[in-house]
Amino acid sequence: MMNRQSETGPARFCVTNAKGGTGKTTVAINVAGALNDRGRDVLFIDLDPQGNATEGVGLVEAYDADPPTLFDALTGDPSALGELICEGEEMDVIPSSIDMLQAEHELTIADLIARVNTQGGDIDQAALASFAINITPEMVTGSHALDTLDRALSTLDADYDYVIIDCPPFYGKLTDTGMYAAQNVLIPALTEATSERAIELLMDQMAAMERQTDASINTLGVVANRVETTSEDETMLEWFNMAFPDSPVWEVRKRVALQRAFSAGQSIFATEESCDMAAVFEDIAEELDEQFGFTDTEVPA
Repeated sequence: MMNRQSETGPARFCVTNAKGGTGKTTVAINVAGALNDRGRDVLFIDLDPQGNATEGVGLVEAYDADPPTLFDALTGDPSALGELICEGEEMDVIPSSIDMLQAEHELTIADLIARVNTQGGDIDQAALASFAINITPEMVTGSHALDTLDRALSTLDADYDYVIIDCPPFYGKLTDTGMYAAQNVLIPALTEATSERAIELLMDQMAAMERQTDASINTLGVVANRVETTSEDETMLEWFNMAFPDSPVWEVRKRVALQRAFSAGQSIFATEESCDMAAVFEDIAEELDEQFGFTDTEVPA
């Protein structure tokens, strides 16, 4: 297997859509499983304070673990991230935790301190920091504070081919932090009319973050999830292809097997149950390998 870490660092991407109920986490876990099936070493990060992915990979107890947690790595000591890795059969996981419910508040304060740093004014940074749990003015040195996950990932000693970040299902600093660290997005979306507005909002959010930072966000593709055979589904598939003319659009149809695998804490690739949608996730993994420059594979015979 090509060790991409030794060349350019692991390929990073986040799976994001602020619209709830898109099956975002199921998509993320099964893409990770498909990459593992191709022989890739995957680190999966659950950035969602609700911890759905943590549950979906069978780490329910980790959600209530004592500090340090992912919250502390994002808002305190970046080097704590390596201590949080849970080794798994399909992928290593950095779980979410109940502490992450405070992350949006904490990162917002950090970003306000950064704005004071660059824009000046009469605002007392220490007064702002007094409302935080971990953040201090000394921790915030740049023009923004969206690089916390990026800095934490840079402290890892372990070698991975991919880092997959499952973002929260809402817009805010936490999602921006995931997108900044990854600078590549995979977008899951339902084939219903409400998805059009959700994707437009996501594009606006990405553009706003790019203006605030030095990031340039690349769209890897769209995963049309839970596709059915209705005229609305057909219309939305056409819209996805029109809205993303330079990106692949994959179709994942409703399958109970995917939910059963999630409930078992696995991707569909780790179960004995056959599912025709596994082929779609295999296609996604193959395309990701191509986009990120992997030229070999260890797909089991």
